[in-house]
Amino acid sequence: MAISHPQQNIPSYYPPRARWYSPVVYLGDGVRRRLALGRMVMPSEMNIGEMIAAFLVPGLAVWLRGPSLWGRAALAASAALILIFIIWLGYPAANLGFGLLVSLHATGFIYYCNPLMAAKPFRVRLEFACLVLLAIGQLLYMPARNLIQDHWLMPLNMNGRVIVVQRIFQTQGINRGDRVAYLLHPGKSNETYNREGAIQIRRGLGLGQVLAVAGDRINFFKDSFSVNGISHPCLPHMPGSGEFIVPEKHWFIWPDIDISGHGFSAAVISNTLLTMASVNETQLYGKAFPRWFWRKQILP
Repeated sequence: MAISHPQQNIPSYYPPRARWYSPVVYLGDGVRRRLALGRMVMPSEMNIGEMIAAFLVPGLAVWLRGPSLWGRAALAASAALILIFIIWLGYPAANLGFGLLVSLHATGFIYYCNPLMAAKPFRVRLEFACLVLLAIGQLLYMPARNLIQDHWLMPLNMNGRVIVVQRIFQTQGINRGDRVAYLLHPGKSNETYNREGAIQIRRGLGLGQVLAVAGDRINFFKDSFSVNGISHPCLPHMPGSGEFIVPEKHWFIWPDIDISGHGFSAAVISNTLLTMASVNETQLYGKAFPRWFWRKQILP
């Protein structure tokens, strides 16, 4: 015979749902156990897990300490400053947003640690605030900014214009008409490339349009050039005659650089730029976005 369980035997208590920041708190608890930080005497208003989570997430410290209104405001302000940094990447507004975000994050963390530091002398609290600001800036934000700019997004200042390029791209997907950033010559940007002991070209980044891809035939004329028989207006310092076939795994990008050619003939300068125009895949640095959010990027 089946035994029925009366409804009143079902527990009326259900544990609260996990918060959105719970994974970060769990991570903090794991770090605490790994580093044996549980031996540290903390005020009853604080725990190591929340402290580590507050150190990692901007605005979370104010949310954890309360009141909730100020916590929501701190989280919203942090999200807005992150958006300002990304949208205006390369502009002064991005640098301002980045600095305010670091300050807000550090201030919130110091506010969370107030029960721990309340009884300390002013000098100790001031030193603690400086250490928190230094630690958050150097351990979190500087590595994060370098990671973004070295591997994801990089703002380039070209002739007074900021162009945002994506660092993650497939070289096979670069076609005619694309705008790409590339190394003028492999090497460090503060070095100089010496060609034939006569012309010196400072290493650095160029930004230009892909005019031809591997296998394309380029013919030069007095006032124009053609790619596979399709004519285009001549660009500055192009040769007045000749033919060029783009090698495998190369792209043809005519350099747009300032030239100081005192004492050199136009033919020497044209030949030098023609050599630079053949860009291999190791020189490719990034692919420019036609638009960055609502802002159309004015490309050369």
